[in-house]
Amino acid sequence: MRQAEITRNTLETQITVRINLDGTGCSHFETGVPFLDHMMDQISRHGLIDLDIVAKGDLHIDAHHTVEDIGITLGQAFAKAIGDKKGIRRYGHAYVPLDEALSRVVIDLSGRPGLTYNLPFTRASIGQFDVDLFSEFFHGFVNHSMVTLHIDNLRGENSHHQAETVFKAFGRALRMACEYDDRMVGITPSTKGTLTA
Repeated sequence: MRQAEITRNTLETQITVRINLDGTGCSHFETGVPFLDHMMDQISRHGLIDLDIVAKGDLHIDAHHTVEDIGITLGQAFAKAIGDKKGIRRYGHAYVPLDEALSRVVIDLSGRPGLTYNLPFTRASIGQFDVDLFSEFFHGFVNHSMVTLHIDNLRGENSHHQAETVFKAFGRALRMACEYDDRMVGITPSTKGTLTA
């Protein structure tokens, strides 16, 4: 089982992430940011990743540090859990619709961090959640998981739908990239022979 647990403590946040890439989509979240919990649940359920995130942050200021640091800690846990990447598909992609919204996410477990992010939200917040923080989450994840990630919201009018399609597609793309390929047993899917920077 590809599992990891990472705890990250700073003066701004205290976060523990437990992840099982070969799970069934079980999840538990205590972040103090309800809409982020809802999005993390999309990753877990659609990625079939067991995910447990407990976070305490300086929410009396705002949610910025908490959301960004959860992205960082999740990225660190993912990098530890995925291991040497031998035998995996490496690439994953998904298109996900929700009513009028449609998003595409493409991921490469390349060992090189890179984010292309195109998510033109139609409003600045979803409830109390500042939509700018999604970019901070994904930057944190990418920089610490060492993956290349392309996120494109192709259309959408409802910001909740835009966000949800992105996180569902992210979960499904991640699941595809992490899957084992029976024809690649023991083989690193790279002409370089390595998927580290």
